[in-house]
Amino acid sequence: MRTQSHIADIDTPTGVMRTYVHRPVEEGSFPTILFYSEIFQQTGPIERAAKIMASHGYSVLVPEVFHELNPIGTVLGYDDAGREKGNADKGAKDAQSYDSDNAALVEFAQKQEWSNGHIGAMGYCIGGHLAFRAALQPEVKGAACFYATDLHIQNIPNKPGQHSMERLDDINGELLMIWGKQDNHVPPEALLKIYSELNATDIRFTWHEFNAGHAFMRDEGDGGRYDAQTAQLGYQLALNLFGRTLR
Repeated sequence: MRTQSHIADIDTPTGVMRTYVHRPVEEGSFPTILFYSEIFQQTGPIERAAKIMASHGYSVLVPEVFHELNPIGTVLGYDDAGREKGNADKGAKDAQSYDSDNAALVEFAQKQEWSNGHIGAMGYCIGGHLAFRAALQPEVKGAACFYATDLHIQNIPNKPGQHSMERLDDINGELLMIWGKQDNHVPPEALLKIYSELNATDIRFTWHEFNAGHAFMRDEGDGGRYDAQTAQLGYQLALNLFGRTLR
């Protein structure tokens, strides 16, 4: 499908959240994917990935994940300064603010004529964690989480009992967990911990580990990380998930 893009500024309890909307040109209502970026916000690779998903018949919303901490429209570079600022923002925003962001995105989507009310989530790196976090919302029927960081540790501030892995009972949808076995951000012992905790629940999930490093879906920056063939498999797995859960 051909796609179109526009901007929506959504009110949240912590301020206005610039959100980029990518959706089919064709008229109609489509399932909605909440697409969460890396710490750099909507860079070129994130925009291209969102448009790929939109071209398969989805309305894709890309929020600025650190909207409280930056001017509207901020995009960080794939360099040391960008990583330093993005990681500082990650450490400054508490998990409960992501919950209110997710609720605002769901409410916004449900009011749009181009959204049919079926909602999923997808994301890379911290965005993979935020897609996992979005699955705490009862409306989210499927979440594709790519190399989700900080699920195994407490890097994201949260109130006691509010870490994402402490709220597994709130997940009703299906999870797709995709990892790179050579990911230095999520070592083997962390993968085992996350898998074991998920496997001890009744949550429906699939688990895929590829011989790839961190950010293997990203087609720009940090030379040597992008793996186009494995990225195509990742898209197909996500489309399989959303085809089953949102249609």
